Amino acid sequence: MSQSEQKENVMKYKAAYTCLILLVYILGKCIPLYGIDLSAYSYESAGVEEVLIQTISGDAYRSSIFALGIFPFMISGILVQVIFAVRNLFSKARISPKTMNRASITVTLIIAVMQAAAQVPELKFAVPPKELFYTKAIVMTEMITGVMLIMWLSRRNGKYGVGGRMILALVNIVERITATVMNHSIQDLTVPLLVSIAVMMITLIMENAEMRIPVQRVSIHNVYADKNYMAVKLNPAGVLPVMFTTSVFMLPRLLASLLGYLFPQNMGIAWWQANLTLTKAPGIVVYIACEYLLTIGLSMLMVSPKDISEQFLKSGDSIVNLHAGRDTRRYLRRVMWCISSLSAMAMGVCILVPLLLQLRGSIDSTLTMLPSSVMMMTSFWCTIYRELVAVYKYDSCKSLF
Repeated sequence: MSQSEQKENVMKYKAAYTCLILLVYILGKCIPLYGIDLSAYSYESAGVEEVLIQTISGDAYRSSIFALGIFPFMISGILVQVIFAVRNLFSKARISPKTMNRASITVTLIIAVMQAAAQVPELKFAVPPKELFYTKAIVMTEMITGVMLIMWLSRRNGKYGVGGRMILALVNIVERITATVMNHSIQDLTVPLLVSIAVMMITLIMENAEMRIPVQRVSIHNVYADKNYMAVKLNPAGVLPVMFTTSVFMLPRLLASLLGYLFPQNMGIAWWQANLTLTKAPGIVVYIACEYLLTIGLSMLMVSPKDISEQFLKSGDSIVNLHAGRDTRRYLRRVMWCISSLSAMAMGVCILVPLLLQLRGSIDSTLTMLPSSVMMMTSFWCTIYRELVAVYKYDSCKSLF
C-alpha cells in the first residue's frame, strides 16, 4: 500500500478503533457483578450530588463490573499532576513520563481499592449467607479489575483512537442526559433546557475564543515575523474543574460527618452536616468556591507561566516589549490570573443558576445538573471536532513523491 493510501485510512482507522473501545465499554457496563440481586436495582430519583457523580462515573445503578466508573483514574491523574507540579517548584529535575505513568497506575489502584471497600457493603446480593464473604471478595476484585480495564481502554483510545481519554466520560454524559430527559415530562424540562441552551452558547464561546500574545521568534526573519503569537484559550482548563468539583466538595462533607460522629452533641457541627448539600444555600456557596479555586489552580497548572518563561529563555524568544525571565513570568501570571478568573466566573454562573432555580423550587432536583452535563458534553465535542479536523487535514495532504 502506498503512503498516500495509508494516509487516507487514518480517519477510518481511528474511528473504527474508537468504536471498538466504546463497544467493549458499553458491553462491560451490561455485565452484572457476581451474585448481585438485579431485581433490587432500578431507576430511582437521586440527589443532586448523586446525579452528578453518576453522570461522570457512568454506572447509574453501580451493579456492573464497571461499577466504580472512571472516577478513580480521573482523580489519580489530577493528583499525580498536582504532586509533581509542586515537586517541580522545589526541584529542577524532570520527571519522566514512565515514572508519572507508574505513579498514576499506583494511585488509581489505591483509590479503586478504597472505593470498592466502601461500596461493596452497600450492594444487595442474592446468595446464601454462608457464601456472602467470598461473594463480596469476588465482587471487590471485579470492581478493581473493571477500573484497571477502563483505564487501559482510555489510554489505548488516547493513543490510537479519536477523542482521547475523554471519550468514555462523553458516553457517560450522553447516556445520563438521555435517561434524564426520557424520565421527565416536557413541562418539567422547559426551564432546564432553556438554561442548558444558554450554557451551551457560553461554553462554545469560552472553548473557541482565545487571547493572542505577540511573540518575537529569533528563528523567523521573513514577512511572517510580525504575525507570531502565543494563543491562550479563554477556558484553559476546559471542564475539568466542573468534573472534579464534586469530588473536592465531598471532602468537607466527609469531615463534617466524621466530626459529627466524634461530637454528636455539637450543634455547630450538626448544622454543617445538614447544610453541606447542594439543596441548601451554604452547600451551594462551598460548591461554587471549590469550582472557582479549582478552575484557577488547574489553569495555572496547565498553562504554567514558570515553564513558558523558562522555554523562552532557552529558545531566545520573547514576548514583544518584554524582557525574558522575571518580567515575562510576572506578565504571564497576571494574564493567566485574569483569564482563569473569567473562566471560573463564567462556569460558576452556569452552575449556580440551575442550583438557585432548584433552591427556589422552579426545577426538579434531578434536573439541576442537566445544564452542567450539557456544558461538559459541549466542551468534549469541541475538542473532538478539532481533533477530527486535524486528522482530516492530515489525510488530505498528498505525498511529494
